[in-house]
Amino acid sequence: MTGHRAILILHGKQALNEDVRSAVAQKRDEGWQIDVRLTWEGGDAQRLVTEALAAGHTQVIAGGGDGTLRDIAEALALAETDAELTIMPLGTANDFARAAGVPLEPKEALDLLDVPARPIDLGEVDGRVFLNMATGGFGSQVTANTSEDLKKVLGGAAYLFTGLTRFSELSTAYGELNGPDFHWRGDLLALGIGNGRQAGGGHLLCPTAFADDGLLDISILPAPQELVSTLRGLLEGGLGIDNMFIRARLPWVELKSAQGLDINLDGEPLKGENLRFSARPGALHVHLPAHSELFTANHTISRPD
Repeated sequence: MTGHRAILILHGKQALNEDVRSAVAQKRDEGWQIDVRLTWEGGDAQRLVTEALAAGHTQVIAGGGDGTLRDIAEALALAETDAELTIMPLGTANDFARAAGVPLEPKEALDLLDVPARPIDLGEVDGRVFLNMATGGFGSQVTANTSEDLKKVLGGAAYLFTGLTRFSELSTAYGELNGPDFHWRGDLLALGIGNGRQAGGGHLLCPTAFADDGLLDISILPAPQELVSTLRGLLEGGLGIDNMFIRARLPWVELKSAQGLDINLDGEPLKGENLRFSARPGALHVHLPAHSELFTANHTISRPD
């Protein structure tokens, strides 16, 4: 194989990761020219994407966690480029990558460069782009307040640990959601607006979402008082609460919350009283496994009413 070129935009914390170094070396031995650039501070990922595109790169590898992936995907989408994205998941949660079936080993992830890229959707809210999911309510507060040190020790379980230790702070938020033939309002504990399926370290908020259907999956966990009082017991006992969710699949949805609702956008905080979320169909070409669960072609789709 000759003439193949890619750029790896790598989170700075992974600079000494020997598995990454070995994976890059092996891919180079296979004939790929792979340039490596490191992020150091906020805004670096976007700047490096801009520089890569200006230099003629058409293959971009995102090496990092969900936040790094979001930054790179957003930069590619806003550039309206035909450049393709490969994911090297190196974070704590890797929620989008796990749901999509991307290997967690760097070498196997890089092998996806040789799998044809396919178009997938992105989500957008007030000019900001997300690849995986926007979450709101108590779950997003937990995600935002889980310490980096705890993630290093416990991995994805850190999110659950933080949630269980912060139940004294459990509160509801009033929200109103409107979309095509859809209206809901009331108190909610959690909200997921998904292009991917899971968030917060593996929690399946939108378990039937697809990344290529041109739609966003909406999952609302309402908060009647009896649910608030028993939620801790449900979680600690390992019981499912999936049947308590209200779900819809929409091209767009508007969220209104008089007091403002804390939103987590693939790891980035956002707060607003009036937010409009919409799908951007086929906005990004990504190298994912051909059998990925996020592709509609691999399923017989039963759409929610």
